Amino acid sequence: MSDLSQIVKAYDVRGVVPDQFNESSARALGTAFVEMLRESGDDADRIVVGHDMRASGPGLVAAFTAGANAAGTAVVHIGLASTDQLYYASGALGLPGAMFTASHNPAKYNGIKLCRAGARPVGQDSGLAVVRQRAEELLDSIAAVADGPDQVEHRDLLTDYAAHLRSLVDLSGIRPLKVVVDAGNGMGGHTVPAVLGDRALPALPLEIVPLYFELDGTFPNHEANPLEPANLVDLQAAVRAHGADIGLAFDGDADRCFVVDENGDPVSPSAITALVAARELAKFPGATVIHNVITSAAVPEIIAERGGKPVRSRVGHSFIKAEMARTNAVFGGEHSAHYYFRDFWYADTGMLAAMHVLGALGGQDQPLSEFAAEYERYAASGEINSTVDDAAAKVAEVRAAFPAAEFDDLDGLTVHVGEGAWFNLRASNTEPLLRLNVEAPKPDRMAALRDEVLAIVRG
Repeated sequence: MSDLSQIVKAYDVRGVVPDQFNESSARALGTAFVEMLRESGDDADRIVVGHDMRASGPGLVAAFTAGANAAGTAVVHIGLASTDQLYYASGALGLPGAMFTASHNPAKYNGIKLCRAGARPVGQDSGLAVVRQRAEELLDSIAAVADGPDQVEHRDLLTDYAAHLRSLVDLSGIRPLKVVVDAGNGMGGHTVPAVLGDRALPALPLEIVPLYFELDGTFPNHEANPLEPANLVDLQAAVRAHGADIGLAFDGDADRCFVVDENGDPVSPSAITALVAARELAKFPGATVIHNVITSAAVPEIIAERGGKPVRSRVGHSFIKAEMARTNAVFGGEHSAHYYFRDFWYADTGMLAAMHVLGALGGQDQPLSEFAAEYERYAASGEINSTVDDAAAKVAEVRAAFPAAEFDDLDGLTVHVGEGAWFNLRASNTEPLLRLNVEAPKPDRMAALRDEVLAIVRG
Protein backbone atom coordinates (compact mmCIF):
# COMPACT_ATOMS: atom_id res chain seq x y z
CA MET A 1 0.00 0.00 0.00
CA SER A 2 1.32 3.44 -0.93
CA ASP A 3 1.89 5.79 1.96
CA LEU A 4 2.50 9.49 1.30
CA SER A 5 2.38 10.49 4.97
CA GLN A 6 6.12 11.19 4.95
CA ILE A 7 5.75 13.92 2.34
CA VAL A 8 2.20 15.29 2.78
CA LYS A 9 2.60 17.58 5.77
CA ALA A 10 0.20 19.85 7.66
CA TYR A 11 0.13 22.52 4.98
CA ASP A 12 2.21 21.38 2.00
CA VAL A 13 4.00 18.52 0.28
CA ARG A 14 7.73 18.15 0.95
CA GLY A 15 10.26 15.35 0.67
CA VAL A 16 13.61 14.08 -0.57
CA VAL A 17 13.79 13.57 -4.35
CA PRO A 18 13.54 10.84 -5.60
CA ASP A 19 13.53 8.65 -2.47
CA GLN A 20 10.34 10.12 -0.99
CA PHE A 21 8.98 12.40 -3.70
CA ASN A 22 9.28 11.42 -7.37
CA GLU A 23 7.58 11.88 -10.72
CA SER A 24 5.15 9.02 -10.12
CA SER A 25 3.87 10.59 -6.91
CA ALA A 26 3.84 14.04 -8.57
CA ARG A 27 1.65 12.70 -11.38
CA ALA A 28 -0.74 11.08 -8.90
CA LEU A 29 -0.88 14.30 -6.88
CA GLY A 30 -1.71 16.27 -10.04
CA THR A 31 -4.73 14.08 -10.75
CA ALA A 32 -5.71 13.97 -7.07
CA PHE A 33 -5.55 17.76 -6.74
CA VAL A 34 -7.93 18.23 -9.67
CA GLU A 35 -10.32 15.57 -8.34
CA MET A 36 -10.32 17.16 -4.87
CA LEU A 37 -11.15 20.56 -6.38
CA ARG A 38 -14.05 19.15 -8.36
CA GLU A 39 -15.39 17.15 -5.43
CA SER A 40 -15.44 20.30 -3.29
CA GLY A 41 -17.26 22.30 -5.95
CA ASP A 42 -14.33 24.34 -7.26
CA ASP A 43 -13.87 25.17 -10.93
CA ALA A 44 -10.97 22.97 -12.05
CA ASP A 45 -10.97 23.49 -15.82
CA ARG A 46 -7.58 25.22 -15.53
CA ILE A 47 -4.85 25.42 -12.89
CA VAL A 48 -1.66 27.50 -12.75
CA VAL A 49 1.72 25.92 -11.97
CA GLY A 50 5.18 27.36 -11.25
CA HIS A 51 8.49 26.11 -9.86
CA ASP A 52 11.64 27.40 -8.17
CA MET A 53 15.25 26.94 -9.28
CA ARG A 54 15.74 23.35 -8.02
CA ALA A 55 16.97 20.97 -10.72
CA SER A 56 14.20 18.47 -9.93
CA GLY A 57 11.47 21.09 -10.52
CA PRO A 58 10.87 20.81 -14.29
CA GLY A 59 10.54 17.01 -14.22
CA LEU A 60 8.16 17.05 -11.26
CA VAL A 61 6.11 19.83 -12.84
CA ALA A 62 5.86 17.87 -16.12
CA ALA A 63 4.62 14.81 -14.23
CA PHE A 64 2.12 16.83 -12.19
CA THR A 65 0.92 18.52 -15.39
CA ALA A 66 0.42 15.11 -17.03
CA GLY A 67 -1.66 14.06 -14.03
CA ALA A 68 -3.78 17.19 -14.26
CA ASN A 69 -4.20 16.77 -18.02
CA ALA A 70 -5.23 13.15 -17.46
CA ALA A 71 -8.04 14.47 -15.25
CA GLY A 72 -9.14 16.77 -18.09
CA THR A 73 -7.64 19.98 -16.71
CA ALA A 74 -5.53 22.48 -18.64
CA VAL A 75 -2.38 23.91 -17.05
CA VAL A 76 -1.12 27.50 -17.22
CA HIS A 77 2.64 27.15 -16.75
CA ILE A 78 4.37 30.31 -15.49
CA GLY A 79 7.81 28.70 -15.33
CA LEU A 80 10.41 29.95 -12.86
CA ALA A 81 8.63 31.84 -10.08
CA SER A 82 8.76 32.79 -6.45
CA THR A 83 5.97 31.37 -4.31
CA ASP A 84 4.33 34.77 -3.98
CA GLN A 85 4.51 35.15 -7.77
CA LEU A 86 2.48 31.92 -8.03
CA TYR A 87 0.01 33.33 -5.49
CA TYR A 88 -0.23 36.47 -7.63
CA ALA A 89 -1.02 34.29 -10.66
CA SER A 90 -3.66 32.36 -8.72
CA GLY A 91 -5.26 35.59 -7.53
CA ALA A 92 -5.04 37.60 -10.75
CA LEU A 93 -6.14 34.73 -13.01
CA GLY A 94 -8.68 33.33 -10.56
CA LEU A 95 -7.21 29.82 -10.83
CA PRO A 96 -6.17 27.09 -8.39
CA GLY A 97 -2.40 26.79 -8.20
CA ALA A 98 0.55 24.53 -7.46
CA MET A 99 3.98 25.90 -6.59
CA PHE A 100 6.86 23.41 -6.74
CA THR A 101 9.35 24.36 -4.06
CA ALA A 102 10.91 23.10 -0.85
CA SER A 103 11.43 26.65 0.40
CA HIS A 104 14.54 26.75 2.61
CA ASN A 105 15.15 23.00 2.71
CA PRO A 106 18.45 21.60 1.31
CA ALA A 107 18.92 20.88 -2.38
CA LYS A 108 17.84 17.22 -2.21
CA TYR A 109 14.28 18.26 -1.26
CA ASN A 110 11.36 19.45 -3.32
CA GLY A 111 7.67 19.89 -2.64
CA ILE A 112 4.36 21.51 -3.58
CA LYS A 113 2.35 24.34 -2.07
CA LEU A 114 -1.25 24.02 -3.27
CA CYS A 115 -3.95 26.67 -3.33
CA ARG A 116 -7.47 27.15 -4.57
CA ALA A 117 -8.46 30.03 -6.84
CA GLY A 118 -7.61 33.41 -5.32
CA ALA A 119 -4.60 31.90 -3.50
CA ARG A 120 -6.87 30.33 -0.86
CA PRO A 121 -4.87 27.78 1.13
CA VAL A 122 -5.03 24.02 0.83
CA GLY A 123 -3.95 22.48 4.12
CA GLN A 124 -4.60 19.26 5.99
CA ASP A 125 -8.10 20.36 7.02
CA SER A 126 -8.95 22.14 3.76
CA GLY A 127 -8.31 19.50 1.12
CA LEU A 128 -4.73 18.25 1.50
CA ALA A 129 -5.75 15.10 3.39
CA VAL A 130 -8.16 14.28 0.56
CA VAL A 131 -5.41 14.89 -2.03
CA ARG A 132 -3.10 12.51 -0.17
CA GLN A 133 -5.72 9.77 0.15
CA ARG A 134 -6.73 10.00 -3.51
CA ALA A 135 -3.08 10.05 -4.69
CA GLU A 136 -2.33 6.93 -2.64
CA GLU A 137 -5.31 5.19 -4.24
CA LEU A 138 -4.08 6.17 -7.70
CA LEU A 139 -0.59 4.87 -6.98
CA ASP A 140 -2.05 1.55 -5.81
CA SER A 141 -4.40 1.23 -8.76
CA ILE A 142 -3.65 -1.68 -11.09
CA ALA A 143 -4.97 0.21 -14.10
CA ALA A 144 -2.88 3.26 -14.90
CA VAL A 145 -4.74 6.52 -15.48
CA ALA A 146 -4.67 7.20 -19.21
CA ASP A 147 -2.94 10.33 -20.46
CA GLY A 148 -5.27 13.15 -21.40
CA PRO A 149 -4.79 15.66 -24.22
CA ASP A 150 -1.70 17.83 -23.77
CA GLN A 151 -3.20 21.08 -22.50
CA VAL A 152 -0.41 23.49 -21.46
CA GLU A 153 -0.26 27.25 -21.89
CA HIS A 154 3.01 29.04 -21.10
CA ARG A 155 2.74 32.56 -19.66
CA ASP A 156 5.31 35.02 -18.28
CA LEU A 157 3.70 36.99 -15.44
CA LEU A 158 6.82 38.46 -13.80
CA THR A 159 6.22 42.01 -15.11
CA ASP A 160 2.54 41.89 -14.12
CA TYR A 161 3.48 40.62 -10.65
CA ALA A 162 5.98 43.46 -10.20
CA ALA A 163 3.47 46.07 -11.38
CA HIS A 164 0.87 44.79 -8.92
CA LEU A 165 3.25 45.04 -5.96
CA ARG A 166 4.35 48.50 -7.04
CA SER A 167 0.68 49.56 -7.06
CA LEU A 168 0.33 48.55 -3.41
CA VAL A 169 3.34 50.40 -1.95
CA ASP A 170 4.54 53.65 -3.48
CA LEU A 171 8.32 53.95 -3.09
CA SER A 172 8.83 56.74 -5.62
CA GLY A 173 8.95 59.54 -3.05
CA ILE A 174 11.23 58.01 -0.41
CA ARG A 175 14.76 59.24 0.29
CA PRO A 176 17.55 57.42 -1.57
CA LEU A 177 18.51 54.15 0.11
CA LYS A 178 21.38 51.74 -0.43
CA VAL A 179 20.01 48.20 -0.04
CA VAL A 180 22.03 44.99 0.09
CA VAL A 181 19.92 41.99 -0.95
CA ASP A 182 21.02 38.40 -0.34
CA ALA A 183 18.92 36.13 -2.55
CA GLY A 184 20.77 33.00 -1.39
CA ASN A 185 20.82 31.73 -5.02
CA GLY A 186 17.04 31.44 -4.69
CA MET A 187 14.08 33.05 -6.41
CA GLY A 188 14.79 36.50 -4.98
CA GLY A 189 17.41 36.70 -7.73
CA HIS A 190 14.54 36.39 -10.20
CA THR A 191 12.03 38.80 -8.62
CA VAL A 192 14.08 41.54 -6.93
CA PRO A 193 15.49 43.01 -10.19
CA ALA A 194 11.97 43.23 -11.62
CA VAL A 195 10.38 44.82 -8.54
CA LEU A 196 13.16 46.89 -6.96
CA GLY A 197 16.26 46.70 -9.12
CA ASP A 198 17.60 47.45 -12.56
CA ARG A 199 14.53 46.12 -14.38
CA ALA A 200 12.03 47.98 -12.18
CA LEU A 201 9.86 50.43 -14.11
CA PRO A 202 9.71 53.24 -13.33
CA ALA A 203 13.08 53.36 -11.57
CA LEU A 204 13.14 53.71 -7.78
CA PRO A 205 15.50 55.73 -5.52
CA LEU A 206 17.18 52.48 -4.48
CA GLU A 207 20.74 51.36 -5.03
CA ILE A 208 20.59 47.56 -4.93
CA VAL A 209 23.78 45.72 -4.00
CA PRO A 210 23.14 42.08 -5.07
CA LEU A 211 24.45 39.00 -3.26
CA TYR A 212 24.01 35.54 -4.80
CA PHE A 213 21.39 36.45 -7.40
CA GLU A 214 22.41 33.53 -9.64
CA LEU A 215 19.65 30.90 -9.56
CA ASP A 216 21.21 27.69 -8.26
CA GLY A 217 19.22 25.04 -6.42
CA THR A 218 22.38 23.50 -4.97
CA PHE A 219 22.82 26.65 -2.80
CA PRO A 220 26.60 26.90 -3.28
CA ASN A 221 27.11 29.86 -0.94
CA HIS A 222 24.84 29.11 2.00
CA GLU A 223 21.43 27.59 2.68
CA ALA A 224 18.56 29.87 1.70
CA ASN A 225 17.17 30.00 5.23
CA PRO A 226 17.64 33.50 6.70
CA LEU A 227 16.38 32.47 10.13
CA GLU A 228 19.66 30.62 10.70
CA PRO A 229 22.24 33.19 11.92
CA ALA A 230 25.05 31.53 9.93
CA ASN A 231 23.18 32.31 6.72
CA LEU A 232 23.13 36.05 7.50
CA VAL A 233 26.88 36.47 7.95
CA ASP A 234 27.58 37.45 4.33
CA LEU A 235 24.68 39.92 4.27
CA GLN A 236 25.76 41.52 7.53
CA ALA A 237 29.33 41.92 6.32
CA ALA A 238 28.18 43.40 3.01
CA VAL A 239 25.88 45.92 4.69
CA ARG A 240 28.77 47.19 6.80
CA ALA A 241 31.27 47.13 3.93
CA HIS A 242 29.00 49.10 1.59
CA GLY A 243 27.70 51.49 4.23
CA ALA A 244 24.18 50.40 3.32
CA ASP A 245 21.01 51.62 4.96
CA ILE A 246 19.44 48.17 5.18
CA GLY A 247 19.95 44.52 4.26
CA LEU A 248 17.31 42.10 3.02
CA ALA A 249 17.61 38.30 2.89
CA PHE A 250 15.11 36.08 1.08
CA ASP A 251 14.62 32.36 1.49
CA GLY A 252 14.74 29.89 -1.40
CA ASP A 253 11.26 30.54 -2.79
CA ALA A 254 11.34 34.22 -1.74
CA ASP A 255 8.10 34.17 0.20
CA ARG A 256 10.00 35.11 3.37
CA CYS A 257 12.12 38.19 3.95
CA PHE A 258 14.54 38.86 6.81
CA VAL A 259 15.87 42.34 7.63
CA VAL A 260 19.15 43.64 9.07
CA ASP A 261 19.82 47.25 10.00
CA GLU A 262 22.66 49.56 8.93
CA ASN A 263 24.93 48.02 11.58
CA GLY A 264 24.26 44.51 10.27
CA ASP A 265 22.14 43.65 13.30
CA PRO A 266 18.99 41.58 12.71
CA VAL A 267 15.60 43.23 13.08
CA SER A 268 13.29 40.56 14.46
CA PRO A 269 10.35 39.36 12.37
CA SER A 270 8.14 40.31 15.31
CA ALA A 271 9.34 43.91 15.02
CA ILE A 272 8.70 43.83 11.27
CA THR A 273 5.21 42.43 11.94
CA ALA A 274 4.48 45.30 14.32
CA LEU A 275 5.96 47.89 11.92
CA VAL A 276 3.95 46.71 8.92
CA ALA A 277 0.82 46.34 11.08
CA ALA A 278 1.17 49.97 12.14
CA ARG A 279 1.38 51.05 8.48
CA GLU A 280 -1.64 49.00 7.48
CA LEU A 281 -3.66 50.23 10.46
CA ALA A 282 -2.88 53.81 9.45
CA LYS A 283 -4.62 53.05 6.13
CA PHE A 284 -7.39 50.88 7.61
CA PRO A 285 -8.18 52.13 11.15
CA GLY A 286 -9.61 49.56 13.52
CA ALA A 287 -8.76 46.60 11.28
CA THR A 288 -7.89 43.10 12.50
CA VAL A 289 -4.27 41.91 12.40
CA ILE A 290 -3.30 38.24 12.79
CA HIS A 291 -0.17 37.11 14.63
CA ASN A 292 0.91 33.58 15.49
CA VAL A 293 1.51 32.14 18.96
CA ILE A 294 5.27 32.72 18.79
CA THR A 295 5.45 36.39 17.82
CA SER A 296 6.58 38.77 20.54
CA ALA A 297 4.10 40.04 23.13
CA ALA A 298 4.96 43.47 21.72
CA VAL A 299 3.01 42.64 18.54
CA PRO A 300 -0.51 42.50 20.03
CA GLU A 301 0.40 45.41 22.32
CA ILE A 302 1.35 47.65 19.39
CA ILE A 303 -1.62 46.52 17.30
CA ALA A 304 -3.96 47.49 20.14
CA GLU A 305 -2.14 50.79 20.75
CA ARG A 306 -2.60 51.67 17.07
CA GLY A 307 -6.33 51.00 17.32
CA GLY A 308 -6.33 47.56 15.74
CA LYS A 309 -7.71 44.22 16.87
CA PRO A 310 -5.01 41.54 17.41
CA VAL A 311 -6.03 37.92 16.79
CA ARG A 312 -3.78 34.98 17.70
CA SER A 313 -3.34 32.01 15.35
CA ARG A 314 -1.53 28.71 15.00
CA VAL A 315 1.80 28.70 13.16
CA GLY A 316 1.72 28.00 9.41
CA HIS A 317 0.55 29.66 6.23
CA SER A 318 -2.67 27.68 5.77
CA PHE A 319 -3.79 28.50 9.32
CA ILE A 320 -2.89 32.18 9.07
CA LYS A 321 -4.59 32.58 5.68
CA ALA A 322 -7.75 30.85 6.86
CA GLU A 323 -7.90 33.05 9.96
CA MET A 324 -7.33 36.17 7.88
CA ALA A 325 -10.16 35.24 5.55
CA ARG A 326 -12.45 34.46 8.48
CA THR A 327 -11.80 37.81 10.18
CA ASN A 328 -11.15 39.92 7.05
CA ALA A 329 -7.82 40.86 8.63
CA VAL A 330 -5.76 43.49 6.82
CA PHE A 331 -2.40 41.87 7.65
CA GLY A 332 -0.80 38.90 9.36
CA GLY A 333 2.74 38.22 10.53
CA GLU A 334 4.75 35.27 11.83
CA HIS A 335 7.95 34.83 13.81
CA SER A 336 9.38 32.98 10.79
CA ALA A 337 9.30 36.12 8.59
CA HIS A 338 6.15 35.17 6.70
CA TYR A 339 3.94 38.22 6.10
CA TYR A 340 0.38 38.10 4.73
CA PHE A 341 -1.71 40.87 3.15
CA ARG A 342 -5.42 41.28 2.51
CA ASP A 343 -4.67 43.22 -0.66
CA PHE A 344 -2.56 40.27 -1.87
CA TRP A 345 -5.38 37.72 -1.59
CA TYR A 346 -4.50 37.09 2.09
CA ALA A 347 -1.33 35.37 0.84
CA ASP A 348 2.24 35.71 2.09
CA THR A 349 4.78 37.76 0.19
CA GLY A 350 8.26 38.58 1.41
CA MET A 351 8.65 41.17 -1.34
CA LEU A 352 5.64 43.24 -0.29
CA ALA A 353 6.81 43.18 3.34
CA ALA A 354 10.25 44.37 2.21
CA MET A 355 8.62 47.20 0.28
CA HIS A 356 6.70 48.29 3.37
CA VAL A 357 9.93 48.35 5.39
CA LEU A 358 11.69 50.34 2.66
CA GLY A 359 8.75 52.73 2.53
CA ALA A 360 8.78 53.22 6.29
CA LEU A 361 12.56 53.67 6.47
CA GLY A 362 12.75 55.96 3.44
CA GLY A 363 9.82 58.06 4.62
CA GLN A 364 11.75 59.45 7.61
CA ASP A 365 15.33 60.38 8.48
CA GLN A 366 16.32 58.00 11.29
CA PRO A 367 18.59 55.01 10.61
CA LEU A 368 16.84 51.68 10.77
CA SER A 369 18.41 50.72 14.11
CA GLU A 370 16.78 53.72 15.79
CA PHE A 371 13.54 53.57 13.82
CA ALA A 372 12.97 49.87 14.55
CA ALA A 373 13.79 50.16 18.26
CA GLU A 374 10.25 51.25 19.16
CA TYR A 375 8.98 47.88 17.89
CA GLU A 376 11.48 45.79 19.92
CA ARG A 377 10.30 45.71 23.55
CA TYR A 378 11.36 42.35 24.96
CA ALA A 379 14.33 39.98 24.97
CA ALA A 380 13.73 36.94 22.78
CA SER A 381 15.69 33.73 22.26
CA GLY A 382 14.78 33.22 18.64
CA GLU A 383 13.81 29.74 17.54
CA ILE A 384 16.00 26.99 19.04
CA ASN A 385 15.68 23.53 17.50
CA SER A 386 16.34 20.24 19.28
CA THR A 387 16.21 16.72 17.87
CA VAL A 388 14.47 14.38 20.32
CA ASP A 389 13.31 10.75 20.21
CA ASP A 390 9.84 11.38 21.63
CA ALA A 391 8.60 14.96 21.23
CA ALA A 392 5.30 14.36 23.04
CA ALA A 393 7.06 12.89 26.07
CA LYS A 394 9.47 15.82 26.26
CA VAL A 395 6.62 18.34 26.05
CA ALA A 396 4.83 16.51 28.88
CA GLU A 397 8.02 16.55 30.94
CA VAL A 398 8.38 20.30 30.45
CA ARG A 399 4.74 20.89 31.40
CA ALA A 400 5.21 18.94 34.63
CA ALA A 401 8.27 21.06 35.52
CA PHE A 402 6.16 24.26 35.72
CA PRO A 403 3.17 23.32 37.89
CA ALA A 404 2.32 26.93 38.85
CA ALA A 405 2.42 28.29 35.31
CA GLU A 406 -0.43 29.22 32.97
CA PHE A 407 -0.69 26.87 29.97
CA ASP A 408 -2.03 27.38 26.46
CA ASP A 409 -2.32 24.53 23.93
CA LEU A 410 -3.42 26.44 20.82
CA ASP A 411 -0.24 25.40 19.00
CA GLY A 412 2.25 23.26 20.86
CA LEU A 413 2.67 24.22 24.50
CA THR A 414 2.79 27.90 25.50
CA VAL A 415 3.77 28.46 29.13
CA HIS A 416 3.39 31.83 30.90
CA VAL A 417 5.58 31.76 34.00
CA GLY A 418 4.78 35.25 35.29
CA GLU A 419 6.14 38.81 35.12
CA GLY A 420 5.94 38.87 31.33
CA ALA A 421 8.11 35.79 30.76
CA TRP A 422 6.83 32.96 28.57
CA PHE A 423 7.94 30.22 26.21
CA ASN A 424 6.46 28.05 23.47
CA LEU A 425 7.53 24.49 22.73
CA ARG A 426 6.15 22.83 19.60
CA ALA A 427 6.97 20.03 17.23
CA SER A 428 7.87 21.10 13.70
CA ASN A 429 5.29 20.42 10.99
CA THR A 430 8.00 19.90 8.36
CA GLU A 431 11.07 18.45 10.16
CA PRO A 432 11.77 15.98 13.05
CA LEU A 433 12.46 18.78 15.52
CA LEU A 434 11.16 20.29 18.74
CA ARG A 435 11.19 24.09 18.50
CA LEU A 436 11.61 26.40 21.49
CA ASN A 437 10.93 30.15 21.63
CA VAL A 438 11.43 32.12 24.84
CA GLU A 439 10.68 35.76 25.68
CA ALA A 440 11.03 37.88 28.81
CA PRO A 441 11.26 41.59 29.68
CA LYS A 442 15.02 41.37 30.37
CA PRO A 443 17.81 39.40 28.68
CA ASP A 444 19.00 37.69 31.86
CA ARG A 445 15.51 36.43 32.70
CA MET A 446 15.05 35.18 29.15
CA ALA A 447 18.40 33.37 29.20
CA ALA A 448 17.68 31.70 32.54
CA LEU A 449 14.27 30.47 31.40
CA ARG A 450 15.70 29.32 28.06
CA ASP A 451 18.43 27.30 29.74
CA GLU A 452 15.99 25.79 32.22
CA VAL A 453 13.71 24.50 29.45
CA LEU A 454 16.56 23.32 27.22
CA ALA A 455 18.03 21.32 30.11
CA ILE A 456 14.81 19.33 30.21
CA VAL A 457 14.40 19.01 26.43
CA ARG A 458 17.98 17.91 25.82
CA GLY A 459 18.54 16.11 29.11
